[in-house]
Amino acid sequence: MTQPTTIRRVPGPRPRLPEPLRTALTLAATGVPVLPLRQGKVPFGNCPACAGNACGGRPNMKHAGPCRCPGVCHAWAAATTDPAVLTSPAWTAAWRRAVTVAYHPGGAGLTVVDLDNPAAIAWARETLPATRAVPTTRGEHWIYRGAMGSSNAVRPGVDIKSTMAYARYLGPGTGAMTALSDTVRVLAVKEPSPVRPAPHAVPVRVGNGQCPHRTPAYLERGIAMAEQRITEARSTVHTTVYRTFLAVLSTHGRCGCLTDAHVTRLFTAAQTKGESARHCTDAWTNARTKLGM
Repeated sequence: MTQPTTIRRVPGPRPRLPEPLRTALTLAATGVPVLPLRQGKVPFGNCPACAGNACGGRPNMKHAGPCRCPGVCHAWAAATTDPAVLTSPAWTAAWRRAVTVAYHPGGAGLTVVDLDNPAAIAWARETLPATRAVPTTRGEHWIYRGAMGSSNAVRPGVDIKSTMAYARYLGPGTGAMTALSDTVRVLAVKEPSPVRPAPHAVPVRVGNGQCPHRTPAYLERGIAMAEQRITEARSTVHTTVYRTFLAVLSTHGRCGCLTDAHVTRLFTAAQTKGESARHCTDAWTNARTKLGM
């Protein structure tokens, strides 16, 4: 008696992964949280269960934490490094409709300075520390190590994308990535309402003693760079003065480095640009207040 023939099914070729998904999986493997963007380079909209913030999310698709919806629902909060989520049926359907890949910079410990035009790029080259640059459609993304708060329009043509934001992935870029500096951080600081100082108030040293972590040459270079930044300001001089004071104080304000001579140099640079002595004192006081000094 002959044995029945066993028919073995030869599996067919696996469906080819969409190109955006393959890129996303490569990024996710390096610890970068990713999400798909649909036509128009915008995130996928909320699913019916999350519409109208029924899930507890925030307006404008800014969810309070990582998205727990099985679909791609909450923009930056949906970004993930989990390959099981990225290749789930709901996400795969989104990837097939996606036109590009985005990522959550803050989730990867990164900050993207989005420079939207040639003028913004020229400003960055004069003002910000050099770092990895990625060409975009109209400008460049400058990427720094370290996360901070995101903020749009910190100056003409410049946005900051880090925590609670997403950025398009446009390639690895060129150049060495440098650490996030105070020069970048202060761009997102909103100037507080003026705090009027007492009559005849003058700036004095904030700390006491010698600086424990910087050299005199470092301080001198920092003051010179601050003077230059104020002197070269082409617009929003008052805001530039405040942010420069804030950057100097955040680095040297608590360790005793700053003397009246240093502060006078900063005030002189600001007054040369048209700031009054009172405006200088207000900006210095506001910066100290912001830093809790």
